Amino acid sequence: MVKPPPFRKRLTPTDQVTDLVESVKTYARQETLGPLKGAARWVAIGTLAATSLGLSMVFLALAILRLSQDLGGAALDGSWSFLHYFFTLIVVALLVWLSFSRISQRSLAKGE
Repeated sequence: MVKPPPFRKRLTPTDQVTDLVESVKTYARQETLGPLKGAARWVAIGTLAATSLGLSMVFLALAILRLSQDLGGAALDGSWSFLHYFFTLIVVALLVWLSFSRISQRSLAKGE
């Protein structure tokens, strides 16, 4: 035997509009707040990583410059002192190139 559909209370037009508005609000919250929270987390982690990488590059550049000045000794003093900065620039440029070559572009959306 086929069961009859369960009894449903007939809603007044006002109740229908109220139900529709609540459904739209719930759907909007679900589709906006969830992705925004995920995007905020993604941006926070990216900002922390970029700051850490930037600081480490600055300290590494200072270390390379100081090492170059120590190893160069008196031979690279005077008018040749620019070579220390040139060596540092070359090494930092290589590290920046390496960093950018390792960056992958991922979408914020999990399904893509």
